[in-house]
Amino acid sequence: MERLGTWKKLFNSDRFCVLSLLVIAIALYTSGLGNLPLRDWDEGIVAGVARNIWRGFPDSNTWLYPTINYDDPYWNKPPLIHWLVAFSYSLFGIGEWSTRLFPALLSACSVPLLYKIGRELFVSRPAAIFSALVYLTFLPIARHGRVAMLDGAINCWFCFAVWCLLRGRKDPRWLLGAGLGLGSICLTKGIMMGILLGGIIIIFLLWDSPKLLLTPHFWVGVILGVIPAIAWYLLQYFHYGSDFLGISLGKQTFNRIWEPVSHVSHPPWYYLSEIAKYSLPWLIFLPYGLRVAGKNYHLSWAKLALIWCGVYLLATSLMVTKLPWYIMPIYPGLSLFIGASLEISWEQNIYFPSWKISMTLLAIVCWVGTIYFGLSGQIEPGLAILTGFIALIFSIASFFLLSSSPYFIPTIIAGFYLALLFLFNSNYWLWELNEAFPVKPLATSIQQHTPPQQNIYTAYPNLRPSLEFYSDRVIIPATDDRLKELWQQTKPVYFLVDRDALNRLEFQEYVKLGKQLDGITWQLISNQ
Repeated sequence: MERLGTWKKLFNSDRFCVLSLLVIAIALYTSGLGNLPLRDWDEGIVAGVARNIWRGFPDSNTWLYPTINYDDPYWNKPPLIHWLVAFSYSLFGIGEWSTRLFPALLSACSVPLLYKIGRELFVSRPAAIFSALVYLTFLPIARHGRVAMLDGAINCWFCFAVWCLLRGRKDPRWLLGAGLGLGSICLTKGIMMGILLGGIIIIFLLWDSPKLLLTPHFWVGVILGVIPAIAWYLLQYFHYGSDFLGISLGKQTFNRIWEPVSHVSHPPWYYLSEIAKYSLPWLIFLPYGLRVAGKNYHLSWAKLALIWCGVYLLATSLMVTKLPWYIMPIYPGLSLFIGASLEISWEQNIYFPSWKISMTLLAIVCWVGTIYFGLSGQIEPGLAILTGFIALIFSIASFFLLSSSPYFIPTIIAGFYLALLFLFNSNYWLWELNEAFPVKPLATSIQQHTPPQQNIYTAYPNLRPSLEFYSDRVIIPATDDRLKELWQQTKPVYFLVDRDALNRLEFQEYVKLGKQLDGITWQLISNQ
């Protein structure tokens, strides 16, 4: 009996829960980090900037004035994450694993931080635990949080800021941490993100704890937090002049509110559809959580979750530029709704018919999809096994729901965790890599057959930052007319073309560099 009491006391310990959540989050988010190449855009860019910082430190000031490619100024985002990735390179060398390590660790830290937020908001511990575990197993969080992007870190900084804010209601000294969290957001993704998430905090305080806005600790924390970010922006301005402000704060930041970047724009309901597509099975329990919050809007957890999700969803939906990962900071707020919903079901044995029907239909759809696509050979065997395992999870959860048993909750959590662990140790988790030709074999060929710091021109219409990173060359998309013009130069020029482009360009003579790679239609050629 004494031993049983010791274990019960251990499981009811916040320290044990925080440590356990951190361990399982790190295990999931760092598993298989290096088994796939870096994806285009954010990963390729972050890796390229971090490599330049690593190469230049400590002999140059590249760490303070980041560059991309051949020392071109990098003005897109502040360099906090790039510093961490460069530090990872200094410890472990350059590779996919070391590139993704620190962003993944920061994402993992946001899981126990959300638990601590729940402990400040909810009366019962299960609501906080369920919120953290739901957040841990959200597919968008688990997938985007482990790549070399900025959004997982943003969730970590904001969860830290909110936790310190809630702690500050009892001890004002914690409010200093809220300001530091907001400052880290500004130094990670820029002033606009800091303003948006800081605005959410201000609105919550006006509704819940307006006296905290008059507390010196809060404003001192904000000032101390944003000083490093403001100092970095000022240094860039003094170094580069007004061009930096026009591009960094203009084109790369505030212009995205009313202008699409690279023609990427979607309708206002785009993020609602993204949440609906990638939040299953937890989406089933969200409506009841929203209803509970609406009925208990006088409680702090409801106020925070409603403001967090409502303001952020409205702001991002009104932006013209919409990218899938922009919505990531909403998922901790959604997890609070779902955690409250699951806690009520766990404690009060509430099982809605809509839950039973939805989970049963979800299981049926997964089984039908697994059998159809598996037998027809349209998906690989490993992927068929994964979808079959998910179908089994949903079937067991449906059985528990139909039996009015609360064990459907641990079934979904444990089962989906294992499914994600399987996914991240496979070659399927970064499906964006299938949108274009593989870059690593081609990058190796480019490195072998072209001089260092050589510009490579390509008929491929889009930028490929990952190809630039792996080849350590600048790859410049060009029109057919521009390629023909460059071909007439007396000095060697290097083109990356496919068969269709070669037929259009009608070059009489050219030199093929390297062998034709299996499964890749693109070939490196030169005029000499």
